[in-house]
Amino acid sequence: MIKDKSIFIKNIYYMLSYAFTTLNQGGYEDVATEEFENIHNLFAAILAKSISRQLKQGLYREYLNRKEDVEVVRGKIDMPGTIQKRLARKRVLICEYDELSENNLLNQILKTTVMLLLQHTRVDQEYKSELKKEMLFFSNVDAIDPTMIRWSAIRFQRNNNTYRMLISLCQLILEGMLLATDSGEYRLASFIDEQRMNRLYEKFILEYYAKECPQVTATASQIPWALDDGIGTMLPVMQSDIMLTRGNEVLIIDAKYYTHTTQAQYDVHTLHSDNLYQIFTYVKNKDTEFGDEPHRVSGMLLYAATDEAIQPDNSYRMSGNQISVKTLDLNRDFSEIAAQLNAIVDKHFEYLGTFDLSKFA
Repeated sequence: MIKDKSIFIKNIYYMLSYAFTTLNQGGYEDVATEEFENIHNLFAAILAKSISRQLKQGLYREYLNRKEDVEVVRGKIDMPGTIQKRLARKRVLICEYDELSENNLLNQILKTTVMLLLQHTRVDQEYKSELKKEMLFFSNVDAIDPTMIRWSAIRFQRNNNTYRMLISLCQLILEGMLLATDSGEYRLASFIDEQRMNRLYEKFILEYYAKECPQVTATASQIPWALDDGIGTMLPVMQSDIMLTRGNEVLIIDAKYYTHTTQAQYDVHTLHSDNLYQIFTYVKNKDTEFGDEPHRVSGMLLYAATDEAIQPDNSYRMSGNQISVKTLDLNRDFSEIAAQLNAIVDKHFEYLGTFDLSKFA
């Protein structure tokens, strides 16, 4: 998929910038202009900047339950444990109390991710030095087994919301690049797995349209099933990746980041059938939602372009709706990527406005 690695890595930064809007705030300008030899350096640079910003605000602390032997009462006395100590002629109390601590899951995830980056031979020394300095502030924080992190259980609130982008980036690194060695230890691979890149690709396109194309409304909306009798027991949720809307005009985009944009059998290339069935189902159910109102609902499969010789570029009329299959070339300068995305809106919504591409130059 990658012809020019440095351009692709730069575009990963842009994709992250849209997916995590924190990167568009002040303090990341030098990251945006820097040339990175590999994706590990990019992640290390972003983490170093982000952790530095967080340290200026202070590490997040939360109350954790503690139980220990003490000579004076602290918190609540553990009576059964204390009685056992007394019977053993130990003149101590066992007390249980809550302590405000920085040794919590969010900081443990940060430290674990950084420690893996520090071990990687492809991370340059300048980034390692910065991360090592920052880890001095994590001396009371434990590293944890990255495979035991329950990402779905993590909750953000007002006093830890600044960690949202940091933890999302750690999840992308740990879930997408974590490998186990024969000895049972963990290391980071030199790539992000396809599934994690697909999520980033989807979120990037959605957030790009939400920010850069005010003439349409960009959402990741659910689509109701067009049920004749209203009974939808056990039907799955139809969750779109990107839905662009202007009035009663709708374009549903299903974003796909695959190693192969087509499926091949005996040198005959065809579209991925499951993807086509899915977008068709989305479009027809959304189309039915409008009833007799004048409207237009279209669908698009938007694949990340690969270096394969055959790339899909097709449009079909199916039962009164347009279904198109296109590719987005991530191996171009970002201004060209933006132009490709803008052209989709131009074509489907016949919008003749202009887009400011100078900021991507």
